[in-house]
Amino acid sequence: LLLVILLPLTCAAETILGAYIFHRHGDRTPKSIPPVDLTDLGYSEVYSSGQYHRQRYIDSAASSQIAGISADVVVQGQITMSTSDDVTLMNSAQGFAQGLYPPVGDGALSSQILRNGTTIQIPLEGYQLIPVHTVSAGSGSESAGWLQGSTGCANAEASSNQYYTTEEYTTLLASTSDFYKNLYPVVNGTFSAAQTTFQNAYTIYDVLNVAEIHNSSLNTNILTDAVFFQTRTLADNHEYNLAYNASSPIRAIAGATLAAQIVQALNQTISSSGQSKLNVQFGSYGSFFSFFGLAQLPAANSSFFGIPDYASFMTFELVTNSSVTPFPAASDISVRFLFHNGTVSNSSGPIEYPLFGQQQTVLPWTTFADEMNKFAIGTQDDWCVACGNTTGICAIATPSSTSTHTSSISNAVAGVIGAMVALAVVLGVELLVIFFGGLTLRKR
Repeated sequence: LLLVILLPLTCAAETILGAYIFHRHGDRTPKSIPPVDLTDLGYSEVYSSGQYHRQRYIDSAASSQIAGISADVVVQGQITMSTSDDVTLMNSAQGFAQGLYPPVGDGALSSQILRNGTTIQIPLEGYQLIPVHTVSAGSGSESAGWLQGSTGCANAEASSNQYYTTEEYTTLLASTSDFYKNLYPVVNGTFSAAQTTFQNAYTIYDVLNVAEIHNSSLNTNILTDAVFFQTRTLADNHEYNLAYNASSPIRAIAGATLAAQIVQALNQTISSSGQSKLNVQFGSYGSFFSFFGLAQLPAANSSFFGIPDYASFMTFELVTNSSVTPFPAASDISVRFLFHNGTVSNSSGPIEYPLFGQQQTVLPWTTFADEMNKFAIGTQDDWCVACGNTTGICAIATPSSTSTHTSSISNAVAGVIGAMVALAVVLGVELLVIFFGGLTLRKR
């Protein structure tokens, strides 16, 4: 009788079916002193993050291991790495991948015997290669001083520029004038006196942040801890307002395209019955900021108004309490959002936060997808229309004002249609020749 009473109270243990990680690069050189590149410290940070995520999602001893993921040897179809064509981000992705799947080391996988008996030793102790794909949106570029500078979205750039005409901006520009004048002796090797204002709040902070980490001769008499914190706070305010505005959603184009990529990737995990398991994308702080605003994360915690530190990441986990054999239905799958600011460690892990102004941190998949799709921009045509772009790729994707075009046909489809028409013409000519020429067809 006691067993009968307890059985309904027993729940299946939670299983992680897949995850999407959006990750910031590690420590780098300052943007204002090109070329921008990852430092040794930065490589170490992302490598450590890869090791942490290996322990969390891949290690066979982990209770949070993604169901069915290969624990030792990478299976290319299970993991997707991506970033923009940017040196800092690309190197960060590769460093993370090394920590995620380290070299296989000694054993059968470290050598190969050819048919002629020759033994080939695998180089670099069995280093495992994980391709890093490039994406055109959602990740940004670390070479751009202004976060919208590399999006190419005309309406987003115009919206961001509107911030410079607001009362909030002009008030801060005036009220911080003396603060930046006093700071000038510390940055006069990079900025002129006229440039050392709130207008360049982020690039000034960026130079000071790099110096605070790497420059042993930094003038700390002027740049005290309190002053440095103030430069960080002003940069936070400046960049958040450039990345997001509730009354002008297009300003957050980077977050909108990222949202679409997240939904598409997680949906691929579901539609493939878990064959696709882990997606990792490296991107810039601008994409973080834009997404934070769109997903209403500052309402959950005021820290989301701040620029994410190097090697920060946010994760979207697909979870279920149902059996994974067979793969659960979408109605039995939920999504958990986590964020960690800065380099992760065993003593400092990611924290769950509620999305979209919700109370719970774990949302049903359908709810999550519906909320994300309210602001996600996931197709070229939608991007062109939202951005108001009509040149380049958008000259083809977006119909012109004089066109009576009602539907678009891709080049591939157009080619197939053309081939079918050509084939029909050829067959028609052949039939005419057969009919009027008195020829007959015989089976041989």
